[in-house]
Amino acid sequence: MSRTLPRWTILVIDLCMCVVALLAAYQLRFNFEVPPWEYALLWPVLPVFVLVRLVSLWVARIHMSQVKHTSTEDAKRIFLTVMVGSAVFGLLSAVRFFALDGVYFLPRTVIIIDFMATTMLLITSRIAMKLLYLRAKGSGKDEVRVVLYGAGESGLITKRTLERDGSRKYKVEAFVDDNAKKAGQRLEGVPIASTATLPDLLANGEIDQVIITVQQPDAENRRRVVEMCMAAKTHVLSVPPVSSWINGQLSPGQIREVRIEDLLGRAPIALDDAKVRARFAGKRVLVTGAAGSIGSEIARQLIALGAGRTVLLDNAESALYDLEMELKGKGHSAYAPVIGDVRDREAMERLLTEARPDVIFHAAAYKHVPLMEAQPEQAIRTNLLGTRNMAELAVQFNVSTFVLISTDKAVNPTSVMGASKRVAEMMVQGIGSASSLNASGRTNFITTRFGNVLGSNGSVIPLFRRQIAEGGPVTVTDPEVTRFFMTIPEACRLVLEAATMGKGGEIYVFDMGQPVRILDLAEKMIRLSGKEPGRDIEVVFTGLRPGEKRFEELLATQENTLPTHHPRILIGKTREVDPAAVQPVVSELIGAANDGDGDQCVRLMKRIVPEYKSEHSAHAQFDAPSPSEIQGA
Repeated sequence: MSRTLPRWTILVIDLCMCVVALLAAYQLRFNFEVPPWEYALLWPVLPVFVLVRLVSLWVARIHMSQVKHTSTEDAKRIFLTVMVGSAVFGLLSAVRFFALDGVYFLPRTVIIIDFMATTMLLITSRIAMKLLYLRAKGSGKDEVRVVLYGAGESGLITKRTLERDGSRKYKVEAFVDDNAKKAGQRLEGVPIASTATLPDLLANGEIDQVIITVQQPDAENRRRVVEMCMAAKTHVLSVPPVSSWINGQLSPGQIREVRIEDLLGRAPIALDDAKVRARFAGKRVLVTGAAGSIGSEIARQLIALGAGRTVLLDNAESALYDLEMELKGKGHSAYAPVIGDVRDREAMERLLTEARPDVIFHAAAYKHVPLMEAQPEQAIRTNLLGTRNMAELAVQFNVSTFVLISTDKAVNPTSVMGASKRVAEMMVQGIGSASSLNASGRTNFITTRFGNVLGSNGSVIPLFRRQIAEGGPVTVTDPEVTRFFMTIPEACRLVLEAATMGKGGEIYVFDMGQPVRILDLAEKMIRLSGKEPGRDIEVVFTGLRPGEKRFEELLATQENTLPTHHPRILIGKTREVDPAAVQPVVSELIGAANDGDGDQCVRLMKRIVPEYKSEHSAHAQFDAPSPSEIQGA
């Protein structure tokens, strides 16, 4: 209607409906036998009636609303506008009766009936036009039958969004909700069922999609709903958080596929925000590797906690620029992006001279196992030389806390990357001890150790997602390989908590939950995309890569843990580190790396980390003999 008629025509139609409603009110008032004298009194005041309705409708801009998108807000405006006009009629009746000729402008009962009839006509006519528009828009298109999980406000908004979508014709068959009291009710004419009945709704295969509309759903409930959908081979989607809606409005294009991260994620961590905020509020902080997955999230959380100035250091220009644009777009200003390399001692010294950080989070590292297996010298130069530079400069500039971001691959390492991180842990512990450079004890050195983070750069999940989008195959190294997983925000939040509680010298180990079999992960991701493993997309086993473990560990067998005030953070008790023994070998390692002698780097790491045994790697030839072999000799 809004496309074919000018706005003034809509106004004229509304006025005609107002007149019709008035005449109907007279008929109802007088039982369809209106006395002639009532019409004789009506005709002289009819122009005034039309003028009042015209002015009220014009002032309220009722005719400017798009009829095809009529909403409850439009209905409310129509109701109030008609009510104001009817109130004017009542006022005119009183003035005429008491101040002029003793005759009412309009009979009081007619005014009341006219108010109800006019409101009903204006609203129902618009709803009828909207329904006709939606029916016409959906004609000729394949119907998509949908079940919405969540019969709340977000579910209702999703239903209306789907109905407005011009690209497809959606039909919402049912809502399902965890609240059993809602079962049997209807929401805008759509039945509400219990979530437990979802398998029955999906059993006949007629439902095309299930959309999770609940904002911040319970992780277990969401996982249960997704498992039901996968069992029924039904495509499952999710509505994003309200904060990401465009101008507060949900659009169909924002409804996305459920991500595997949503299923592996656990309930939000309850941390003492006040204590963490007090620790970092107003502090100067340096984050190395700030453009990476972990570094960038640490930076975001620090800025949100009110850190005085956060220096973002990275040698990846494009990624650092992207982070800067993101922070600028959110209105943040208490940060400074810096291009630099932690291996450049002089440049880092100039940076700390200017920045004078109170805390350093050292996340800069090379982490890709196969690449580091092929180039051990590069792993040593970044993971050891870079770490030593930053740790020694932290002591030199009296930095209060230095936090090393380590990895579960440092436990009983089987790769160059894991071994280099274990040596880095030992080196940092040595520098932090009272017998070394940190004699004054002014700098607390803390290590945090955790496993894989969901969706981080280079992790298996983005790889699988890309392979599925390309039609497969999905490559898994080994059918039995397992990994620990944690969300990036969760891992970084625990890092900040550990930095707050740490007194120096601790290696904090995070509770990563249960390990996940990578094959199961791949198959779930395929099913979430609406396809079937082995039929639509093949899963291919490629064999373990050089240095790769089948099963990751968070603590070595000779290590144990101590509890902290937080159940998800433990203190790993590692073997004592002798600084006098570690530092010379570290210097030898860095010298070998600078000479490009990768084999010597591996030999030296195996000497200082006797538990380091290479797997699926050419470096296995340098493995040190086991204690039993030594005793036998």
